[in-house]
Amino acid sequence: MSQVPASVPGRSRRVLVVTGDHSLPDPTKWDGAYDASDQELHAAMQAALESLPGYRFDFLTEHAALVDTIRRYPPDLVLNLCDTGFGNVATQELHVPALLELNGIPYTGAPPACMVLCYDKALVRLIARDLGVPTPREIYLPGGELPAPDEDFYPALIKPVHGDGSVGITRDSVVRSRAQAERFLAWFRSELPGRDALMQEFMPGTEYGLALIGNPASGLTAFPPLEVDYRDLPADLPPILAFESKTGPETPYWEIKIRRAELQTDRLAELKRHAEALFRRLQCRDYARFDFRTGADGEIKLLEVNPNPAWSKDAKLALMAGFGGVEYPELLRLILSAAESRIPSP
Repeated sequence: MSQVPASVPGRSRRVLVVTGDHSLPDPTKWDGAYDASDQELHAAMQAALESLPGYRFDFLTEHAALVDTIRRYPPDLVLNLCDTGFGNVATQELHVPALLELNGIPYTGAPPACMVLCYDKALVRLIARDLGVPTPREIYLPGGELPAPDEDFYPALIKPVHGDGSVGITRDSVVRSRAQAERFLAWFRSELPGRDALMQEFMPGTEYGLALIGNPASGLTAFPPLEVDYRDLPADLPPILAFESKTGPETPYWEIKIRRAELQTDRLAELKRHAEALFRRLQCRDYARFDFRTGADGEIKLLEVNPNPAWSKDAKLALMAGFGGVEYPELLRLILSAAESRIPSP
């Protein structure tokens, strides 16, 4: 993997690290709040960053202080690790880079326009189809209501059009009849009132993740892909990454593992081409993760695009970096370097 100098020789770059707000509720957490495990992951990230030469880091975990901090003590760069949204509101994830741009502060990761595009899963698939990237069949369900007459492509997966952290996806999201779909959507409307949904062909095959780091102008590098390993999941549960798989250590979904994928050379090259085309078209920057799954017809299709994906040492991005021999501190340095390669030196 190519290496970009981490900072200007003889001068430490001042970096402000912005994460989710630890003091506020967060609906993507199991109990709706940060807990000891979240604090441990934050501490591991902080230690990894502080091991990097050429930087001075400050850490901000209270969003109410963001504007005052960047105005009174403007950093050379913000490492934007706030994947929860401003105030831990998912629809306000774009507000963090927008605030930084309004104040003239350079930052890592996706710009607001990219976040707007990628947050709408239906829109991402329209763009993907235009680029020739295979996508699953789906129906848009305004307000979470089934259309009439019914379009029959059960089994299907129902999930929010807009969402993060698998919120709104449960073991009952995979439906095999209209009756099951109506029952799930009744729950969906009660839990996420006013939210639109997607009803998508359920893809039973292997699920993959592919991460790109860099930028089109300076070059994009792919880490070795991952495979989601559902083998330890009880047979009566659908093999999906439900909300419990990310937040519920006492549920069967917690047993889902991640391993290095085994893909034929031509299929891996195809996924890389698709990911690079999406990276450019959706205006991703510095790093992004692309999720795919194999349909019943054997074709690997796009699930979603994740700009600014989860950054913790146990997240998919770090696991894929590890498959490529990149240690966690080096992964964080590569994100910083990708941003520095497109930002003038201080």
